[in-house]
Amino acid sequence: MRILITGGTSGLGLAMARALVEDGHRIVITGRAAERAAEVAATLPGEVHGIGMDVRDSASVRAGRDRTIDLLGGLDVLVNNAGIGMRTVNPRFMVERRPFWQVPEAGFRDVVDTNLTGYFLVASAVVPDLLAAPGGRIINVSVNYATMTRAGFVPYGPSRAGSEALSRVMAADLADTSVRVNILLPGGGTATGMTDGVVAGAAHLLSADVMAEPVRWLCSPAAADTHDQRIVATEFQDWLANAESRRS
Repeated sequence: MRILITGGTSGLGLAMARALVEDGHRIVITGRAAERAAEVAATLPGEVHGIGMDVRDSASVRAGRDRTIDLLGGLDVLVNNAGIGMRTVNPRFMVERRPFWQVPEAGFRDVVDTNLTGYFLVASAVVPDLLAAPGGRIINVSVNYATMTRAGFVPYGPSRAGSEALSRVMAADLADTSVRVNILLPGGGTATGMTDGVVAGAAHLLSADVMAEPVRWLCSPAAADTHDQRIVATEFQDWLANAESRRS
């Protein structure tokens, strides 16, 4: 498959790119800095391209979409993953929680523009390409419900709650088409750049590789009819067994 992964230069995005290229998929990863995206892509085996894309900016998104289609000749899967965390508004967010009324407006807007508006802009730009593919797919990366409403987690929690609601609307709007939409989340705190240096007990954090098995499955023929599902990576095997049981 031809796959676009936003925010693919580190963390969850890079882990998913690594897993998917091992399965032989052709991949474009994005980052705000084109040079960094190209450098990371060059470290991966197989066909992986790195391009610049600022998901907050519609012109950058359109240019990124055009470049992706030029490189891959079309698109089958969008993995909406680009995001920024609490560190951008409060570097000590786990030990010195800042109430919502003390969050800088610019920081609030930046997180929401990236984590919510970014999902909307990228999906909107590529849906025509996915509709033209034989069974296009959107995978939106999310977080635990507890993170969405945790004290001191404005604006990150609300931005992720919004992107999850958006995912459900995407699924409803595309229900009668060939495009399938699903939500994928790690299932707990994960060792990524969002938590480096700010989360105590990092040994207890999940590896970003927890996303590998479920994203591989979601990009496989087995998931062709899976739609509007919320898949927790740490519970994937149980979810899959239940899904197969319902089909039989």
